[in-house]
Amino acid sequence: MDKNAKIGIIGALSVLLIIIIVVATTIVGKLTPSKEVKQLSDYYQVPEGEALVIMDDVKYEKYAKVIDGVYYMDLETIQSNFNKRFYFDFNENVLINTTPTEVIKAEVGSKDYSINKNKVTTPYTIVKRDIDDIYVALDFVAQYSDMRFKTFQNPDIVMIESKWGEYLYATVKSATQIRTGTSIKSEILKQVAEGDQLMIINNGGSMENGFICVMSEDGVRGYAQKKALSDTFYQEVASTYEAPVYTNLSKDYTINLTWHQVTVPEANKNVSAMLEATKGVTTISPTWFRVNSQEGTLSSLASESYVDYCHSRNIEVWGLVDNFDPNVDIHQVLSRTSTREKLVNEIIAQAIKYDLDGINIDFESLKTETGPHYVQFLRELSVKCRSNQIVLSVDNYVPANYNKFYDYKEQGAIVDYVVIMAYDEYHGASEEAGSVSSINYFTNAINDTKSLVPAEKIIIGVPFYTRLWKESTELGEKKLTSEALGMAAAEQVLAKNNVEAKKDESTGQDYAEFQKEDTFYKIWLENEESVNARMKLIYDAKVAGVASWRLGFEKASIWDIILKYVN
Repeated sequence: MDKNAKIGIIGALSVLLIIIIVVATTIVGKLTPSKEVKQLSDYYQVPEGEALVIMDDVKYEKYAKVIDGVYYMDLETIQSNFNKRFYFDFNENVLINTTPTEVIKAEVGSKDYSINKNKVTTPYTIVKRDIDDIYVALDFVAQYSDMRFKTFQNPDIVMIESKWGEYLYATVKSATQIRTGTSIKSEILKQVAEGDQLMIINNGGSMENGFICVMSEDGVRGYAQKKALSDTFYQEVASTYEAPVYTNLSKDYTINLTWHQVTVPEANKNVSAMLEATKGVTTISPTWFRVNSQEGTLSSLASESYVDYCHSRNIEVWGLVDNFDPNVDIHQVLSRTSTREKLVNEIIAQAIKYDLDGINIDFESLKTETGPHYVQFLRELSVKCRSNQIVLSVDNYVPANYNKFYDYKEQGAIVDYVVIMAYDEYHGASEEAGSVSSINYFTNAINDTKSLVPAEKIIIGVPFYTRLWKESTELGEKKLTSEALGMAAAEQVLAKNNVEAKKDESTGQDYAEFQKEDTFYKIWLENEESVNARMKLIYDAKVAGVASWRLGFEKASIWDIILKYVN
């Protein structure tokens, strides 16, 4: 072999060796884990003065505030995730949390709060306000909510636990890393040692390149090699919070309540005659009290002799409070802590003064924006009623999308009885004639309420009245009016006009129509048959009882119908 050939072979071998070295280096490089570390401050990008929030096992969309070493969360997050009973008065800058027995208040910027007016001091400012944004110290929130939290620094992280149950974990069986991605070339977020426990996110999810999503005990969330972990296991994450228990005043009998419309003091004198015509009435609710000023004061038609007479017949008196004064903006009354407190105190004072057994709240035609303030009013009133052994009942429309802000579910927790006015399906302002309460409407009222409120707290209201609808044409335009009639008056209208009612299967009522000159009349009757059908539904639903609007509209025979089901 000549010299040139040898040189060629050596050269080729050298090139091959270089190629082998390069390939080997590349392979080794690919197989060698990256040692590059990603700083958590760079990875999480937490703004200064704020903290990343890990809510259970999820990175939360909002940051917490860190002020003087204290961690604060926005009120909306607190209400939607931890405690919906935290309430803020934007007018008077007061945070309120209401329990079954306590009204807890903290003013913006203060380290003090009051429990039923008893002062408590904390080492931190409880509430911060930034224009319309409210932040509450998590230490204070955790004191009254079913949640707990831990904090970590560099960067600031808040780990919050509020969803209890079994979570999937794995133990580190050989030291490994949590990385930013599903590759050994991904940057390292945290070194984890043998014996450490990692939470498995999304129950392991889909494994990629042998990596699964995990979270460490200090909230570092990333990816770890599955082979470095033991078999997964479920571990219970349990609450240690002892929630306050709402106790309620409840009767050991079926309630048979009737509303007594009292518009002048003289009407109180009729109570004995009106009750003499009834049977089985356990409770009467006279329309005595009305919110009559923006300051939260009440007008009163209450009578001691009225209460004494009812008590002599073993009939409880639940004084009704309404918001029907057109000159009073009930939103203004309820949205301010001072006027709301004034109203609560006035109601309780009246109840004590007249030895009332209960209070019946009848606030109607509220606007959506008033809803949170109204519910807060009921919470605060319930505390005072509970401490004074006064039954608290609340009148409500039939549940519907438009009145969800009345929060029937919360009412079912905090008040003694939720009363459903299962009538006014068609009312005085309706654009067409119809039944006051068809059987399907009534059935749905019961079922829909039971889906929100415990049956033993529900009282279903039945109508003792109907509407006589009058359809006419004036100046070429159709005109619809109606008037409310009691049972006897409705029958008299039919008798006077020689009209016989016939069964209307669609409403479950007797129906009649007639024409007089240019006016067409329609009426769906309330009578023994319609009341019996409703009472059977109430009985089968096993609710707390029945209410009737109103005393004096009924025929005497109706009480025998009701008595069959409530005795």
